[in-house]
Amino acid sequence: MTHAVLRDRGSAKTAHRRRRRPRSYWALRIGLGLLAFYVAVALISFVWTPYDPLTPGIGDGYDAPSWAFPLGTDRLGADMLSRLMVGARYDLGIAFAAVTIALTVGTVLGVLSGYHGGALDTAMMRGVEIFQAFPGLLFAMLVVQAVGAGIVNVILVLSFVGIPDYLRLARAEIQAKKTWQYAEAARMAGNLPWRVAFRHLLPNSVGPLLAFTSINAAFSALVTASLGFLGLGLGPNVPEWGNMIARGQDGIMTGQWWVSFFPGLAILGLAGGLYLLGDALADLTDPRRRR
Repeated sequence: MTHAVLRDRGSAKTAHRRRRRPRSYWALRIGLGLLAFYVAVALISFVWTPYDPLTPGIGDGYDAPSWAFPLGTDRLGADMLSRLMVGARYDLGIAFAAVTIALTVGTVLGVLSGYHGGALDTAMMRGVEIFQAFPGLLFAMLVVQAVGAGIVNVILVLSFVGIPDYLRLARAEIQAKKTWQYAEAARMAGNLPWRVAFRHLLPNSVGPLLAFTSINAAFSALVTASLGFLGLGLGPNVPEWGNMIARGQDGIMTGQWWVSFFPGLAILGLAGGLYLLGDALADLTDPRRRR
């Protein structure tokens, strides 16, 4: 009787895990698939595009989608497909560069703050609270307007906006785990504080940080497109998706929907894929979400 009950409980747990797994696994597969597609398009654009994306007058202004121009042309007659392909370079490149810088700097500061505590932790957290009182998009708009447009400036601004989130997340993980037995054993073995923090605690805390990178990348891509739409991003002639939407907004009311629709669809697909990937990684790296 006891064996039967245990077997039934084991079968119930297995069935529960099987019901839980497809949601995370399908989100992971869809997110990775979309991200791989965008990366492939960005890489292909370095060696091939149907037409020169920077040359106007290839077709007539506002040519509808056709065999010659699968996504149509904009008001200057530039090929939309070629500009979309090159735009993937900018939006992906800026997002990944900003996330890499923010992850590195924010994690290091968060580990130091969470492990040492004291005045250093207090000063960092007060600075983070003051900074996060400003909305991220508003802060990015103000800074870019002050320092000027350009890829480097946009990357640095987005990195600065993302650092506090990684700092708080890393700090919380280190504070929660610095009294665990493996950390105490590392200290008793004679390891220096920095070695305990970065060699033992940080590798056991990277799961939530990696899961958040996808969310941060999606936010960075959306802010990049927003800055481009407002004319504060990379410059008016750069084939960036936000700029392309802004260039096509005059044609929406007169029936030239494709000029803004396809860049908007590209942003939606990229952000959606990154959010799905981040949600799946959070499920896979957090044991509490797998119960």
